Amino acid sequence: MMNEQPFQPRILIVDDNPAIHEDFRKILSGQGSGAAILGALERELFGESAPSSSRATFRIDSAFQGKEALDLVQKAREENDPYVLAFVDVRMPPGWDGVETLERIWQCCPEMQAVICTAYADYSWDDLMARLGQTDNLLILKKPFETIEVLQMAHALTQKWLLARQAKLRLEDLDRMVQERTRELAAANAQLRREIEERRKAEEQLKASEERFSKAFMGNPMPMAIQTCSDGRFVAMNPSFLELVGYSAEELLNRTATDLKITNEQWTSFSEFQKVRGRLYEIQRKDGSKRICKIWVEPVTLATGPCVLLIIEDVTEQKKLEDQLRQATKMEAIGRLAAGIAHEFNNLLTVIQGHAGLLCSGLNDPKIIHESATRIAQASQRAANLTKQLLAFGRKQPLQFKPVDLNAVIRNSVQNLCRAIGERYVLDVSFAEDIPCARADEASIEQILLNLVLNARDAMPDGGPISIRTGVLEADESVVSRNRDAKPGKYVWFSVTDKGVGIKPELLDKIFDPFFTTKDSGKGTGLGLAAIYGIVQQHRGWIEVTSEVGKGSTFRVVLPLWEGKSQVTITATPQLDKQASALPSGSGETILVVEDEEEVRNLACTALKYAG
Repeated sequence: MMNEQPFQPRILIVDDNPAIHEDFRKILSGQGSGAAILGALERELFGESAPSSSRATFRIDSAFQGKEALDLVQKAREENDPYVLAFVDVRMPPGWDGVETLERIWQCCPEMQAVICTAYADYSWDDLMARLGQTDNLLILKKPFETIEVLQMAHALTQKWLLARQAKLRLEDLDRMVQERTRELAAANAQLRREIEERRKAEEQLKASEERFSKAFMGNPMPMAIQTCSDGRFVAMNPSFLELVGYSAEELLNRTATDLKITNEQWTSFSEFQKVRGRLYEIQRKDGSKRICKIWVEPVTLATGPCVLLIIEDVTEQKKLEDQLRQATKMEAIGRLAAGIAHEFNNLLTVIQGHAGLLCSGLNDPKIIHESATRIAQASQRAANLTKQLLAFGRKQPLQFKPVDLNAVIRNSVQNLCRAIGERYVLDVSFAEDIPCARADEASIEQILLNLVLNARDAMPDGGPISIRTGVLEADESVVSRNRDAKPGKYVWFSVTDKGVGIKPELLDKIFDPFFTTKDSGKGTGLGLAAIYGIVQQHRGWIEVTSEVGKGSTFRVVLPLWEGKSQVTITATPQLDKQASALPSGSGETILVVEDEEEVRNLACTALKYAG
């Protein structure tokens, strides 16, 4: 790199003669003639442009005994600034000779280059190799030596040391890279072994799970089948499913329910079908017979791709039993209704027949005759009212729908309501402002209001407040979920609240049943709330009831809004609440009476004759 420091190798001179040290310093520092000779050789080899700075600049240290040299080498190594080359004299009395000195130095720093300097044949080459071992780090310099020899050896050996060091560093880097790569490979192999082991365990678990699923699927008494999500093809069926549909596995495999006409429903639209939870379907068996089934769908994933698991419950017999129970309940209700009607009409007929018998007995007392006739008229009116309630309960009462302002109807009824409930009761009326008109029959609303107020009065024998409120309701999903007759939209309502005895929770579901009453005997027919329920149903509204025993009840009647469309009108039969103060009289006209019931026809003829 451009910023690297120039290489300045350290050379150690080991000799007991100080003059030798001085000579080496002059030679190696470039002050001797050898340096000039070496420079001339370089110019001859590389040309005049050869940079003189290409030669290394040596750092030179001196040691006069072997022990001192060893200490310097060890210290330099510890400082990570080792000696590259040592020029060692063979004879250095009184301490170690040069060979022993090198032996000890190489034990500490085996890569250091060395030159043995000797003027005597103290050791042969074989002797040196025997003591120092085979090495390429050693040269022998015979005294007296030439300057050029010292320079050549110094440059050659330092360059050799540098190349060896670079090679060693590269080998160490390579070894480090190999070790790092080996560790990475070992880690990757370990991870791969773990993944293989995990996959093996997962496959074993999957296989065990598939076996358990297969056993549960095939052995389940409930009919089950698996279909592909893409096109609804059957890919698996259990024996219970085959028994249900009457087909064999071969006939069903890779076919769809639509292909085989198992159902008229489209079973291949699974984006919506996957949400099915207990939906009723009619399934046609192979022999043409049909079964009513509940179906649940669960998404599953098989090797072939996304599928759905069909879980089927045959509820045909259950539906038959439900229909039978519904019919039995209906017949029971009809029987209870007939018994109640018979009881009420028997009481009324007893009154009518008894007083009619008195009139037919030839009584001449005008007072008794008038009283009997009055009792007969009252019983007849009660029978007529009972008939109206039955019509309302059966939703057969003729109604005339029009826009009705609930606030106005209630405001106009307050005086009559106060007379009906008596002085011990306080009527508290509060109106919501600017409520829209209801689609309603005004006379029916008045009847509902009167019945609810009278029920509130009867719930408080000792008197108390009766509250009437009006308002607007925005029916959302929560309202619709609580009332089966409700649909999302805007409605108006009125409510009647009392502070009476309340209704027990277990009786709330029965209060709209015909002839069900919690009142004492003789104080109610049990048709009031049933009639209200029928009228509200005709209005396409609903009734909400909240009650707490000992604290009172609230009945809220919810009605649809008038939407400005043409009126749905059924002409109501005119009702006379009071007899005319004076009956019209005739003048001998002829009137044809048409009536299939003889007694009614005779009554009409008698009345007309009496009127002239």
